[in-house]
Amino acid sequence: MSRPTSGKSTSGKSHSLRGHVALVTGSTRGIGLAIARALAAKGCDLVLTGRDHSALRRVSRELASTKSKILPHPCDLRDPQSIDDLFRAIRQKFKRLDILVNNAGIAHANLTVDKLPLPLWKDVLETNLTGMFLVTQAALAIMKRGGTIVNNLSIAATRVFVGSAAYAASKHGALGFTNTLREELRPQGIRVIALLPGATNTAIWNTFWPQAPRKKMMSPATVAQAVVNAIVLSPNATVETLEILPTAGTL
Repeated sequence: MSRPTSGKSTSGKSHSLRGHVALVTGSTRGIGLAIARALAAKGCDLVLTGRDHSALRRVSRELASTKSKILPHPCDLRDPQSIDDLFRAIRQKFKRLDILVNNAGIAHANLTVDKLPLPLWKDVLETNLTGMFLVTQAALAIMKRGGTIVNNLSIAATRVFVGSAAYAASKHGALGFTNTLREELRPQGIRVIALLPGATNTAIWNTFWPQAPRKKMMSPATVAQAVVNAIVLSPNATVETLEILPTAGTL
């Protein structure tokens, strides 16, 4: 009887990702941290990135208690040189990448278009869209058939919210990028998943709606579990769009 490839079960049952290497951007908090924890629990070796050096050290110490190999490396997705440095470190330690989770992203204060400063617009687009492009481009050089790319886009990729023009533009653009990438990579056997979580209880709400009803939101761990379930599907199947919403509905 043939064995499942890449450690993936054709029966759909939960299994180990031991020996796989995953990069999670923005992995020091929120959904990124929850995904990193969930992947570590499956035995995945991890590359952790973020701009907050102290938070990166803290998370690295936490996950080092697992059997996974951990490579913490600060990275600013707005800086192509910083991304080059990150992938140089990945090649030196692991030589390849099996899973990429483009999770890093920022929001902005609730501002209508007429009051939105150009520097803020640029910062959001450079982080949420251009950064995703640059990291993906670098990852493809060391990712082989059977790899998986997960782009955390937010439900804002398909909806609009007054006062969030830059954020919405970055997420709508990232969805177009993700859908195009998926078609380009089908012949190479690399799966591309668009992750569209609804309201999730993370720190990002402090930026544009500090009084948001957190009790109605999903936990980051809930979103992370859905992501891992999608990653471990049989190689001949894929979740193309993973939309996960709170049962409470609209906040």
